[in-house]
Amino acid sequence: MTAGMHLNTNDNLQAEAVDLTKVRAYGDTLNDGKVQMSFTLPVPVGLEAEEAAKQIVMKQGFQNPSVIYSKDLGIEYTYFIVYAEMPATIDFTQIKVPKVTEDVMSREEVEDYIRENLGREITIVGACTGSDAHTVGIDAIMNMKGFAGHYGLERYEGINALNMGSQVPNEELIAKAIEMDADAILISQVVTQQNAHIPNMTQLIELAEAEGIRDRMLICCGGPRINYELAKELGYDAGFGQNTFAEDVATYIVETLAEREREK
Repeated sequence: MTAGMHLNTNDNLQAEAVDLTKVRAYGDTLNDGKVQMSFTLPVPVGLEAEEAAKQIVMKQGFQNPSVIYSKDLGIEYTYFIVYAEMPATIDFTQIKVPKVTEDVMSREEVEDYIRENLGREITIVGACTGSDAHTVGIDAIMNMKGFAGHYGLERYEGINALNMGSQVPNEELIAKAIEMDADAILISQVVTQQNAHIPNMTQLIELAEAEGIRDRMLICCGGPRINYELAKELGYDAGFGQNTFAEDVATYIVETLAEREREK
């Protein structure tokens, strides 16, 4: 059964039919299952080390391993690059990943949507909270210049965006959101060693509930280790992970606000 098409990276070649119910790794030719992997073993370089590398690869379920590069790291450790084949396939058609929104609007579309469906300026307050000093995430979403050609929320007409920066205590973020009568709160968590983001994110929700604003404002989070499922589990309205831009966040916020106002 042909469920889709694979486009070869060489534009001069014909597209090959792909059965999306039996997807396998692509190395040199379609469905050959070939992969490249690299790792280090705490053994001295030599033929025995290469055999050890092959055996450990086969124990992971790979087949026909070939050590194509090994390097002595100088402390009786050896670094390897190995080619091998994976026998397993997956049914791509059965993969369902929870998403914040399916259709992301452009900045201009978001601005039009605000005018047509909300008819007022909306306020969004954001910060990198807790001990995290890295503003790269919140800046990419909120600052006017944005990131990678995607302008931040400060540039959007109809959005009053305040970026409070880094190491902002949750209490201060909540207080500012109340002061500005915000429609939404955004927090960014970049540095998350030992899962430090979990108690910090949990505390924010607890503070919002204690202040009686949890149902008045959207509360969203984002960061390299954040996803939609984790965000919902911790009590957030939405979570945004890697490869997320201001358009993703803005689309979700304006559509959700409009839906809530229609339900009133």
